[in-house]
Amino acid sequence: MEVLKKMFTTERSPLKVDLKAAIIGFMGGFIVIFSLIVLTEKTEWSWIMAPFGASCVLTFGVWDAPLSQPRNIIGGHFISTFIGLACQTLLGNSVASIAVAVGFSIMCMMLTKTTHPPAGADPLVVMMSQTGWNFLFTPVLIGSVVIVVIALVVNNLDKKRKYPTFWL
Repeated sequence: MEVLKKMFTTERSPLKVDLKAAIIGFMGGFIVIFSLIVLTEKTEWSWIMAPFGASCVLTFGVWDAPLSQPRNIIGGHFISTFIGLACQTLLGNSVASIAVAVGFSIMCMMLTKTTHPPAGADPLVVMMSQTGWNFLFTPVLIGSVVIVVIALVVNNLDKKRKYPTFWL
């Protein structure tokens, strides 16, 4: 019964958003995704993957959250993709190996203080698409760095924002 009581609450969302913050969120997400797609179209490499859209939501929507910081964006995506590729190489692409990769990614991100929720999808992308090890560098590492570089500029356009709140 105690569990059910916890599920039903009368509390309201604590999120406070104004138009200026929403416009900055739009600008950041637009610039990142537009840039990564154009780079993909103009080169022979893939610069974009679906989890980057979710990274933009965190990076520009809740820019001051611990999970939105550069360490988490770059480290989380790198660790989770590495684990996905390692599991694919060592265990194949079975249901169990994909589940192990996601669970192990969560554990490793937590232990390294690089938790970034969108990165939890990286092993799924890697293993369901059967990508090669080059995926770790492009789009993952380079794309993550692009997100952070753009976030450093866009988030700091607002005098009230200070991004990042921490590096290490």
